[in-house]
Formats: sequence, structure tokens, C-alpha cells
Amino acid sequence: MATQTQAPTSTRAPEPKKASSGKPAIHPRPAAPRDRAPSDSMVAIHALIDLVARASENTLTPNPLLGLQAGDLAQAAQTLLELAAASPDAIAGATARYAKALAQIVQGRSELAPDPKDRRFADPAWKGNFLYKRLMQNYLLARDEFDRLVAESTLGEREKGQAQFLTALVTDALAPSNWLLGNPAAVRKAVDSSGMSLVEGARNLVSDLRHNNMLPRQVDSTPFQIGENMASSPGQVVYRCETFELIQYTPTTPKVYRRPLVMVPPQVNKFYAVDLAPEKSLVKWTVDSGVQMFMVSWRNPTAVHRDWGVEHYAMALDEAVDVAREITGSLDVNMWGSCSGGMTLAAYLGWLAGTGNRKVASVTLAVCVLDGARAMSESTMGLFNSPAAARLARSRASRKGVVEGSEMAAMFAWLRPNDLIWNYWVNNYLLGNKPPAFDILAWNADTTRLPARFHSDLLEIMEKNPYVNAGTMTIRGVPVDLSKVDIGAYVIGGTTDHITPWKSCYATARVFGDDTTFVLANAGHLQSLINPPGAPKAFFASAPSRQADPDEWARTAVRQDGSWWPHWRAWMRERSGETIAAPDQAGSPTHRPLCAAPGEYVLVK
Repeated sequence: MATQTQAPTSTRAPEPKKASSGKPAIHPRPAAPRDRAPSDSMVAIHALIDLVARASENTLTPNPLLGLQAGDLAQAAQTLLELAAASPDAIAGATARYAKALAQIVQGRSELAPDPKDRRFADPAWKGNFLYKRLMQNYLLARDEFDRLVAESTLGEREKGQAQFLTALVTDALAPSNWLLGNPAAVRKAVDSSGMSLVEGARNLVSDLRHNNMLPRQVDSTPFQIGENMASSPGQVVYRCETFELIQYTPTTPKVYRRPLVMVPPQVNKFYAVDLAPEKSLVKWTVDSGVQMFMVSWRNPTAVHRDWGVEHYAMALDEAVDVAREITGSLDVNMWGSCSGGMTLAAYLGWLAGTGNRKVASVTLAVCVLDGARAMSESTMGLFNSPAAARLARSRASRKGVVEGSEMAAMFAWLRPNDLIWNYWVNNYLLGNKPPAFDILAWNADTTRLPARFHSDLLEIMEKNPYVNAGTMTIRGVPVDLSKVDIGAYVIGGTTDHITPWKSCYATARVFGDDTTFVLANAGHLQSLINPPGAPKAFFASAPSRQADPDEWARTAVRQDGSWWPHWRAWMRERSGETIAAPDQAGSPTHRPLCAAPGEYVLVK
């Protein structure tokens, strides 16, 4: 699933060890703050404690679809207590190691240093100042001893993962860089600004307490306007129904390929991640490549649409495909699906195969996981999974009719708290800065809702793994069996993707057979898609998905410098048919243009 962004900076351990988990929520919701600036840093301290405490069933979870209850967190804490009680020798050993290493720190003889990529300790004072260096080293020592204690324990893998997630959550929150006096940059700015940075930080804090679900705001979205400097590729909405609008983009080449591409974005985000700005727009790149391109723009559902599920969305895709075929005169189309949009597309392809329809010639799936069992075993997703957790998650969504987009965004943020929570805590509150104006984060903040039925269907997909276990899902009464889908497939993963890990994406490629082209970009979830040519450090690997073991695939795949976009364009052109004169206007007599791109649905909050 997506809501899927990573911060422009990175800090420690983006992924909580192999099986992490955890989620807090043991304190009640705090009273509404008074509308006045706090007088000292104690307000920030209380707010940090409340922030961790409030990250509960709606916000903090290793599986954004489930949520986590106080009992789950208590269970993880109980596991740690039991570990301590059952392992007195290990505790004594850890204490002795800590005391010995602490003595070296105090004496200035410790070589303990943070990961060079850990931006929390990038300020020169962490190395040059006597007190700050020792404060940092003491923090790193304590964190590492907790990690070691859990890693070397006799706990089962699931319990160990839960304990690791909880310890990482707590130690990340208590990093000295998150506290005013413990952050040299914050102290320096407070002195240099005569305290005005603290006043501005307090204002930011109060605003977020009141208006942003107690999470630090990640972005200043005011410079970005949809249809002007975002989602600005020219085109026309040529079809609108209750579920989606279909955009046909204006050709930019005199000739185009006859077979069009229909792109299916995730339901958990708006489509314009692939059309943020002209210089990094996959939409523009595709159209400039001579491809006739159509974009599905999902409606942002409300509680009225609570019954929209996977089947509803799959049948909506059939409408979109038929419209694109009618407008272009092509017998079939190529399709692209990313994240949950790719899961919906897979269900549609299974329905087409089951009914004998040949409307789709090839498919591209980006950062999309179809083998749910593998994803559960390779990420934090399975740590707190249980039938009871799924029932509770369904019940919450059913009562409201939708899962709010802000809740989903918070859930995904807690998968990378150092990058997506504490990074902005420091920037906004301790330094008193405005959050950055960053287009990717502005898109990420433009959230959408999930209908309760679709949310429930996604949980069922995790439980039954229907894309691997044929026949456990039906669309309009037709069993879905992806082994019967006989079309070319191109699958994309990202090396640092924390939402859809690349090995799980490789398993998606395997679902479509040995001849599937798998591409692995050296980027994260969204950044692996926003990958225009010209990035100096970009590279990717590609090869057919013939090895069962993804690590073996990685050892034999061909590495290429630069973006994978030209590689995909060559693949697409081979499957797009003959070239014809570009149409001089959008739509057809049957499907006349309704309004200019990006349409109306993308503007709905």
C-alpha cells in the first residue's frame, strides 16, 4: 500500500530490524491545549510524551491496515519484563558491559560513534563539545545494549521482533537530539535569536496539537497548487463516473503508438505523484515517448461509499479500459498499477483471464506486493497480526464507513519515526522553523480515504493471500487465478522501500512467470517511481525473474547507471503496436471532453 513517502533527510535505522513491531497508546487523549504560547521547554517535554502515548490504535502500527491496541503494546512490554526476570545473568552482563563502557565515555577514551548517515548527530558539537559528545555516546551505548539484550535473547522470532520494535520506539523518542537542552543546534539558535526560535517553536507546537493530530507537520504546502505547478500535464477528462475520472493526456509527438497505456494509481493516494512537476513527471516522460496515455483519477470516497471493495474497483477498471479502447480504436491496452492500485489491477487481470477476455496486452506493476505471506515474513507487517486484530480493525472502519487519510498517513509515518516524526519535531519545535516546502511531501499530505469494504478486502488479502492461492478470491463470481494471466509483465521495486520491500516485489514478478522483467531501483518507495534521467547517483538492476531466490537474482542481474525510465520505455514501445498520427483532439463522439486535466476529483478533500 502506499502513503508512501520518505523524508528528504534520513536518520538512524529506517527499518526496525528484521522483525520489529510495536505501537503505543497507553495514556488517554490529553486535554485540548490552551491557545497561548508555552512558557518553557516543559510543554515540549509533555507533548513528546503525549505524542508517543497517543500513537495508538489509529496511528502507530507496523501494519498500517490494522492499528494496534494498548494491549499489544502492553504485551510487548510484558515480554521485555519477562525477559529481564528470566535472564538475570544476561541483565547482569549487560549492566557490567554498560558500566565499563560508560567509564570509558566519561574518561574520554570511548570510540563509540553514530552511523555516518545518522543526521541527528551531524552538528559538529556532537564531536567537538565535551558534554555533547559524552551525552551522545551514552545514548548510543544504552541503545545498543538494549538492542543486544533483545537480539541475543531466547525469545521467539515474533516476540523478539515485538520487543525490538518497542525498544527502538522508546530509544528513538528519547534521543538527546529530541530535547531542547540536548540539541546543540537548538540551544545555539535559541541564544542567537534571543529566544525567538523557542517562541516560534511553541507556536508550531500548539498549532499541531490543535490541528494535526499531535504530529509535527511535515510540509508547507502553500507554494503548491494542483493544476498549476503540480499535476500540470495537459489533457482532458474524457469520462467521469461515481468512482473515477479518466484523463486522456495531450500527445506531444506527431506520431503515437496505437495501443494506449492506462495507468492505475493507488486508492490510498492521489494520482499526481507521477506528475509532480514537468522535470520529474513520469506522465510527461511517457507522453513525450509517443505513448497514448490515460490516467484513472479515483474519487476520494466518503462514508456513503463504504461498500466499495476490490470487486467494485476492479470493475471500474473495466470501464476505464473500455473507454480508452473506444477512444483510440485499439482492441486492447497496456496497463500500469502501483501499490494498492496494482493489487486492484491484478484482481482485474484475474477476472479477465477467468472470463476469456483479451483486453490487456501487458502490465507494469510498481512497488506492488501480491504475495502477502512473503511480505508478512519479511517486514514488520506480521508482528501484531492476528484474527482479533483484523476483526477490531474492520470494526473501527465499519463504524465510520471509511479509514481517514490522515490516519493512514500517520500510520505510515510511524514506520520511519526518525525520518518522518522526530526529524520534524526538531525542525518545527526545537529550532522554530517552518516545515520545508517540498513537493513530494505536499502530495503526501494531500490524503485520501479508504472505503470500509476496501479496507476489509485488503485485510482479507493479507489473510488468504489470494494472488498466490488461486480461487480464494472471486470477482463477479469468477475465481481469480493469476497463473492463467498470460501477458508480458514488468515489475519495479526499490532497494530501500520500507512499505513494499523489494524482495516482496520480486515475489510479485514471480507470480507472473519466469519471463517477467524485474527492475530494482536504488531508491525508496515513492522515489523509485520519481526517477527521471539525470540523477547523478541513480542506478538500477534488471533481469528476468527466473531465480526463485531474490538474492540469487540480485547476484546475476545486470546493473545499469541512471534511471530505469528509458529501460521501461524501450520495453513499452515493443508492446505498444504500430505508430499512427497523433489525434488532434481528445475523446471521441461518444466520450467528449468534460474538463481540463487534472480534473475535479483530484481537488476533492
